[in-house]
Formats: sequence, structure tokens, C-alpha cells
Amino acid sequence: MKTDKTFTLRNDETGEEFKLPVLDGIEGPSVIDVRKLYGETGYFTFDPSYTSTASCKSRLTFIDGDEGVLMHRGYTIEELTENSTFLEVAYLLLEGDLPNKKQYDEFEHHITYHTLVHEQLHKFFQGFRRDAHPMAVMCGVVAALSSFYHDSLDIWDPKQREISAHRLIAKIPTLAAMAHKYALGQPFVYPRNDLNYAENFLHMCFAVPAEPYHVSPVLARAMDKILILHADHEQNASTSTVRLAGSSQANPFACISSGITSLWGPAHGGANQAVLAMLREIGSVDRIPEFIEKAKDKDDPFRLMGFGHRVYKNYDPRAGVLKASCDEVLDELGVENEPLLAIARELEKAALADDYFVERKLFPNVDFYSGIILKAMGFPEEMFTVLFAVGRTVGWVAQWKEMIEEPTLRIGRPRQLYTGPAKRDYVPIDKR
Repeated sequence: MKTDKTFTLRNDETGEEFKLPVLDGIEGPSVIDVRKLYGETGYFTFDPSYTSTASCKSRLTFIDGDEGVLMHRGYTIEELTENSTFLEVAYLLLEGDLPNKKQYDEFEHHITYHTLVHEQLHKFFQGFRRDAHPMAVMCGVVAALSSFYHDSLDIWDPKQREISAHRLIAKIPTLAAMAHKYALGQPFVYPRNDLNYAENFLHMCFAVPAEPYHVSPVLARAMDKILILHADHEQNASTSTVRLAGSSQANPFACISSGITSLWGPAHGGANQAVLAMLREIGSVDRIPEFIEKAKDKDDPFRLMGFGHRVYKNYDPRAGVLKASCDEVLDELGVENEPLLAIARELEKAALADDYFVERKLFPNVDFYSGIILKAMGFPEEMFTVLFAVGRTVGWVAQWKEMIEEPTLRIGRPRQLYTGPAKRDYVPIDKR
């Protein structure tokens, strides 16, 4: 990774020059190693939001936003969603390679038999109001897991790290389904060991004791793909939060809870909810041309939600995968005439046929299609971010595990550019 290349800084006041090492990754741009910058120059770097700073080394996920590429451990997201299950991708992220049949069966067994949560956790839900946002519930109950599993909190023990990882990946869907059921006032549905990961989650969310529930293979596969597409996405806000919390040596349950808290922000995990809000604002198919023009007017605050992406300056590679699933789900459920879904389909056609959006590469992203699919499946909008968290948990866990196993681990300590008052004398209160 280290090269003979250097980057030279010159102090214009003194004429001094400082050479900084340049590091090369396997993919992506090289980075300037500034770890010794302050010691050698007395200067920090200033990079609000860390948009130009590599905060860590990672072998998990690579994104090329200009080319529309997303890879996990070297495998493209298109290959993984076409050929793998979510649990196979989870194993890949955790262990570094795709599992063989024996490894996969063993991993699936571990996850399946960890899906039950302690019965006393059920009582936690009674402390929340029925109209509590499910993300608020998830923040609380996930952090509470650490009070039940004292046998796997030693982060320096590889076996305990593995057990915690399995527990988190297994139990998050159970807790998410419980949060959904609690809001509806319905009884909790226990996990079933005869169902796969996605089937089990849908069953826990939508089954009721009064009658049998059949999990549609089409919906289960679509859910599996949604989970794969959200499994990891480099050093985004929630992942960076998990890493920063983990750098303090906090237990993994607390770290994942911190990631859920960060994901709750509408700028991060709430984008697919914003898509549906936009569709409601448009209101009808015949108003689409009007809103297309509003979106092109730079003086109009209206923006097309679910189009374009912060990272992807080309087509979001996850969107193409989910568009095919979206069509399959809508056909399976026979909801083509649902007003919002009809608006979404026509809006997509109109935007993709408009040179303004095509030239600016404002294509539909994963949030555009995921919101449509989840609504069609019957999930309330408050659950959308929870479902994001279910998929992303494996990425958070893998990132946390990778960080803990890094020999040079140190607690995170960002610097600042202080702009407050200079030193001033204290004035007693009776003289102010």
C-alpha cells in the first residue's frame, strides 16, 4: 500500500517544504498520508464532513461513483444480487470470501438459531407509546441487547466477537418485526427455523395467529435483494458513526444502536420516505409535466426525490437491480392501479425521456424503487428506515469487526478549527 511517491507542501511564509507519503489502494484514488502533518508542521487539515478524507483502511466495499460501480470484496453488486442470498453476502462481508456449501450451511444454522430474542425483551416494548416511531424503538431495544448477552461483550475475544456478530444479524429482523407489530397493536410473531432469512422476516411482519400466512416467493426474493443492496456502502454517516463509537471500545450492541440513530436522520435513511411524500405532492399523473418543469427551475424549491445520488455521478448500480424487482412485485401483487405507484411509473418514464435529466445523469436511484416496493408490500412509511437498518446491520458489524481487528486501532479524535472568543477576563456577576 505504501509507495515511494510523496506529496510536497510548501509554507509560503518560511519557504519550508514538507514531503508527505502517498498511499495507494487497490482501487480508487491515492491518498496523502497526513498523520504526521501536525507534528512536522504545526498545522491540522480542515475538511468539514470529511468529504476529502479517508478515515480508515477497509477491505469491505468499494464505490466508483463516476462509473456507477459498487463492489463487496471485489464482487459487483449486480453479480451478488443475481446469484447470492443475503446471508451469503453477509458471510462474504464478515469473512472475506464467499462460503462453500459446508460453510454456508453452518453460518445459516448459526443465524437461524439466534433469531429468538430473550422473552423479557418483550416487556421493553410496553414502555413505548403505541405511536412511537419504530426507529426510536429500535435505538432502545438494540442497545438493550447488551444487558442480556454478557457472555459475548469481550471485544478482544475473537469467538465472542463472532457470537455478537451472529446475534446482531439474527436478532435485528426479529426486533424490527416486533416494532412493526407493536405499532399495529398486533401480537408478536415468533421466528420460524424452517424459513430462510427474508421469508422469516416477512412472516414475522405480516403473519397473524388467526390464520396461516403464505410467504410469496416473489416478495421474499425482492426483500432478499433489498437487504443485499443495503448491506454496506463504504464510510457513510451511519457506518462512520459505528466505527467512531467502536473506537472507544464500546460493546457491539451499543455501536450498532449508534448506527441506527445516525441512519434515522432524513438526510441519510429517510430518502425513500421523501420519494413517497413527493409523489403525494404531485398528486396525479396529469400533473407530472408541471412538476418536471418545476424541478428544472433553479428558483423553484421543488426537487425530484429519488433521482441522482450524492456518490453516484452516473447510474446507481443498485437501482437497475431493484427496478426489475419492482416490476415483479407490482405484477405479483396486482397493484398497478394504485395512484402513487401509477404516478411513480409515469414520472420515471418522463424523467428518463427528458434531456435535462439525462444530460445531468439524474437517473432514478435505489431509494426511488425501494420506497415503491415497500409500500406495495404493505409496510408503513415509518418502517422504511427500519428495513434499511435490517440490511445495513451486517455492514455495520463487518466494519466494526474490521476496525477492532486493526492492530493500530486508536480512539477517534477529530480536530477542529476554533472560531470562538479569544481568552478574556472573567467578570463577577454583580459587575456584568
